[in-house]
Amino acid sequence: MTPVSEAKASRGLKPALLVFLIFLGACSTRPAAQPSFGVAYAGPTTLNLRKDLASKSAPAGSVKHGEKLEVLETRRRFVKVRTPEGVEGWTDANLLLTPQQMDDLRKLADSAAKLPSQGTATVYDALNMHADPNRQAPSFFQIPEAGAVEVIGHRITPRSAPPAHLATQPVRRTNPAKKTKAKESKRTGPAPPMPAPPGPPNDWTNLERPRASDLPGYKAPEPKPVALDDWSLVRTKDGKVGWVLARMLTMSIPDEVAQYAEGHRITAYLPLGDVKDKEKGTTQHNWLWTTVSTGTFPYEFDSFRVFVWSIKRHRYETAYIERNVEGYYPVETQDLPGQDEKSFSLVLRDKDGKLYKRTYAFSGYRVRMTSKAPYETPAPLPEVRASRNFDPMPAAAPSAVGWTQKLRDWRKRAFGR
Repeated sequence: MTPVSEAKASRGLKPALLVFLIFLGACSTRPAAQPSFGVAYAGPTTLNLRKDLASKSAPAGSVKHGEKLEVLETRRRFVKVRTPEGVEGWTDANLLLTPQQMDDLRKLADSAAKLPSQGTATVYDALNMHADPNRQAPSFFQIPEAGAVEVIGHRITPRSAPPAHLATQPVRRTNPAKKTKAKESKRTGPAPPMPAPPGPPNDWTNLERPRASDLPGYKAPEPKPVALDDWSLVRTKDGKVGWVLARMLTMSIPDEVAQYAEGHRITAYLPLGDVKDKEKGTTQHNWLWTTVSTGTFPYEFDSFRVFVWSIKRHRYETAYIERNVEGYYPVETQDLPGQDEKSFSLVLRDKDGKLYKRTYAFSGYRVRMTSKAPYETPAPLPEVRASRNFDPMPAAAPSAVGWTQKLRDWRKRAFGR
């Protein structure tokens, strides 16, 4: 190529380069995205975002549980967030999990994965799973209607008061009385000072006697009992772990056995081998179950029973029962070498006030205790720490965007790749 042709080519490239730079500059002058100041995670299974604060506002989008969100703005208990796809919307702070709570939730699931199942339970209505045994704790998953979960723990907690924004009652404002010409004051000077209120008499303490507490036979009123909630720690098939109200669960033990509950609540049930009924052509399980009386108690059961299937009568019969005990999880079964039946163990409080692990051997219709050893309470499960005020983790400072990254972003917007 001659010098003349090179000069012409360079003169032809300059206008094209200039147009490209102007186009690129026009693309970069679009409104900058609202900066974020924190990070949060979606709590419910599906979190719907709104375009505005109003509850009837148009939907902006939705995210799944555990998705990372950028926090853009907060107004009272409402939070504006941005999804990884760039969708912005408003939601309630109670539906978001802080990074601390999300980390605690993962630790709880990892620790609870090792706990033995106490039986499968069914829910008849959609049931919220909470991060902590508290009605006001974040609900991060909803068990669907007729869903099944494994029961792995139990706890009672005081029923908490509603949040401040729900407990506060609106103040009724009355319209100010309309002034009439007849009631208008004609006073032009300052109002005279009000006289000081009279003080109490010198013997005011004696005027209150006799008090009720000074009377003979007085009994101080008993304090009102604290309302308690009964919670169960449950585990889903995909490994999610959380707390639900125990009264909303129904243990999925067969009806042929459940009919003997006598009004008590079944808290655990485990199979103890199979029985083949040749006449009926069926195979039935032998069962161990635990029950508790109606009420709220710090222990898990006050009675346990072994049911066996009778081949002669073709029905379940009681092989062993103990009542008036104070029992705790875990209830476990173990295989016996060379036998179809299993042994089982329970944690019971003895007369000396200490906990012991009792092991029973089960063979046919016979149940006998084989060992009794002191029980050491395991370390408590990790707690999902409550966050009274929404406190998202500060977001990382955005790094400066160079020309190379701007070109990549422009190409992605223009060509989709």
